[in-house]
Amino acid sequence: MVEKVAGAFGGLHPVLAFLVVMLAGLATIAGLSIGCGLLVTHVVEHTWPGASGEAFDVWLAGHRTATRTDGSLIGSIVAGGVVLPIVAGTLAIACALLRRWRLAAFIVFALGVESAAYRVTTLVVHSHRPRVPRLESLPVNASYPSGHTAASIAVYGGIVLLLTSRFTNSVLRASAWAFAVAMVAFVALARMYRGMHHPLDVAGGVVIGIASLTVLVLACRTADAAAGLREQRGARVGGRT
Repeated sequence: MVEKVAGAFGGLHPVLAFLVVMLAGLATIAGLSIGCGLLVTHVVEHTWPGASGEAFDVWLAGHRTATRTDGSLIGSIVAGGVVLPIVAGTLAIACALLRRWRLAAFIVFALGVESAAYRVTTLVVHSHRPRVPRLESLPVNASYPSGHTAASIAVYGGIVLLLTSRFTNSVLRASAWAFAVAMVAFVALARMYRGMHHPLDVAGGVVIGIASLTVLVLACRTADAAAGLREQRGARVGGRT
């Protein structure tokens, strides 16, 4: 598939091929996310009261303790706007120093695509946060989707995806993915515990996070294929001369 996409760009430079696929993917994710959000807020929640899962948020709020609240804060911080850029930036710099440019681009732009899709969605979709005592002061009409959940998938899932591509040991691969799933679940539960999102909001975040990784994988593979085509064409031209 990626060879066909790369071939469609003709002699396009691999970097441009990467950007074209990434931006097209971003537009697709944003459109999908907005569509899902409008479906949830204008159809699902009105047709099936309680479909958002707010009862679960109420249950969590009724079982808060000091220890659980501290744990939910950690779950929010590890997927927040300070920690994740540092994690992604540090790994990207390490990859750049090793001259692994596509790996660096994958890490940085996975978070970038997720963040952009999330921001665009919240500009269009206005969903009220759970009607429980909230532990953070954020806009009350930006419940859908869960940006923390999406970002945790984009970064931690992306890191595990890169690592497991190098692992041959099935136990290590399974352990790495178990860590990624546990981290995302921890973040999602923390955001609901703090009264910031409904379960449906978390589901929307999962869609954005997985879609962002999928787009970046496709973009990187398309860039690889484009580079291969350029090398083949260069070799043919060189052979004729």
